[in-house]
Amino acid sequence: MSGGADSDLRNIAILGSTGSIGVQALDVIRSNPDKFRVETLTANAQADKLIAQAIEFNPNAVVIADDSKYLQVKEALAGKDIKVFAGKKALASIVESGETDIVLNALVGYSGLEPTLRAIRAGKPIALANKETLVVAGELVNRELEINRVAMLPVDSEHSAIFQCLTGEFHNPIECIYLTASGGPFRGKTRQELEQVTFRQALKHPNWDMGAKITIDSSTLMNKGFEVIEAKWLFGLQPEQIKVVVHPQSIIHSVVQFTDGSMKAQMGLPDMKLPIQYALGYPNRIPSDFPRFNFMQYPNLSFEEPDRENFPCLDLAFEAMNIGGNAACRLNAANEIAVQAFLQEKIDFLKIPHILSYCLEHGTQISNPSYEDYVQTDEETRRLAIEMTGTN
Repeated sequence: MSGGADSDLRNIAILGSTGSIGVQALDVIRSNPDKFRVETLTANAQADKLIAQAIEFNPNAVVIADDSKYLQVKEALAGKDIKVFAGKKALASIVESGETDIVLNALVGYSGLEPTLRAIRAGKPIALANKETLVVAGELVNRELEINRVAMLPVDSEHSAIFQCLTGEFHNPIECIYLTASGGPFRGKTRQELEQVTFRQALKHPNWDMGAKITIDSSTLMNKGFEVIEAKWLFGLQPEQIKVVVHPQSIIHSVVQFTDGSMKAQMGLPDMKLPIQYALGYPNRIPSDFPRFNFMQYPNLSFEEPDRENFPCLDLAFEAMNIGGNAACRLNAANEIAVQAFLQEKIDFLKIPHILSYCLEHGTQISNPSYEDYVQTDEETRRLAIEMTGTN
């Protein structure tokens, strides 16, 4: 990483700076002005928040994906030496900036795929918080990473944990990994109880402060299913090597088991700033004032099997992974539409896995998809899911 004139200073492009991960990444940068500088900020539609961030961090450029907000952002930053762009094409191309040392992709959903590919082809290391990039097109992304000799650093807490456990162990074969799950806000509820839950209840995660989409995914265990697929591509694993265990306290973030039977776990309080900082600063650990874990406050750590009967989205992820090709792309597209419909109160909670299962089964299967195939698969599946949900 070049870091411009000062080799110790890394220029960061944050895609999705107004979301939960983006905001926490800016907290990390704010606390380490001698290590990081904001090169680019992008947002979908939260113009006011983007403007405030730009005024504070003075990036080289900002992008507002919503074209209708362009003039608002442009006029608000008129007195600053900040380039202002608008539209999804600008968002995808801004990652190619020559001054950028690392791209933090904190976009939500399928929208993160094209910018990731553009950044990789421009030779930019990726700090990946957008798991859908690998869910949708993991094989394609890994191929591009290899061709362009680019590093991808995981930001999800579970995958960061696996990555940290593998440091110094990359030459040793993995027997299996354990991805931990909190169980979400509906852990332990019966099917009858789940028939009555609302999106407002689903948004109350017991441990993590996340955006609406990922919080709903956590409540259905779809988020954990996507993390399973992400782990396959990040660490070169087979589906049978990936285990999921419910750990309600969210202290152990994940575990690697090696072929000699030994296990390494990464632990800490549930705080996304730590894996964000680890990815941005890798391979160095940067000192922080994050709250420290106290064993006496957590005398009992518990573990249990996930409830696959009442939360079938987890098994749908394994099914998509075993089918391969564009199956996980269909699963993701259907999930984005179903979650949107649930948030709009168009469907009930238990309808989500039904829609996902239908779209996974009835979509067009392509064994070796190109980028254009993924785009078409995403569009076709969204149309099918929209018909099932009655959304626009």
